Amino acid sequence: MTREDKTVAIAELTEELSGTPFFYLTDSSTLSVAKINKFRRLCFEKDIKVKVAKNTLIQKALESQPESKGYAALYEVLHGPTTILISSNPKAPAKLLEEFRKTEERPILKAAYIDSSVFIGDDQLAALVKLKSKEEMVGEIIGLLQSPARRLASQITASGSKIAGIVKALEERK
Repeated sequence: MTREDKTVAIAELTEELSGTPFFYLTDSSTLSVAKINKFRRLCFEKDIKVKVAKNTLIQKALESQPESKGYAALYEVLHGPTTILISSNPKAPAKLLEEFRKTEERPILKAAYIDSSVFIGDDQLAALVKLKSKEEMVGEIIGLLQSPARRLASQITASGSKIAGIVKALEERK
């Protein structure tokens, strides 16, 4: 790879990684070509972009970003073969990895970057699968906020019917 090729590759990686708040670094080495193609097909179906790059190029692309993003924690996992999974959904790659690994031993999760949080190690896969999306969190909060109002409304209507029943019973007595 010439110096110009490396510069272009770093620029492409910088653009892709800076444009997404969610990406995963995995190791898919030792998978056969057929299995890699199957994995890539599944990624395509789930709208997950797959990119293979040299670790030094990935690190240079991450280093070009502001320190506030917290990419420095990812540098320690940049060794050996690295595949980048880029998605607009933070847990889609985790679900795909979990599903694919029911039949295969790889790809192994090296690290994940989710909205400035860094998850390092394959043992973090279960936690990433359980992550809730922004829409799910907003839905839960709205449900929690509506719950007291619904309870109050049901108590008010229930109390009204109880009073009406008592008044009716008293009328029938007389």
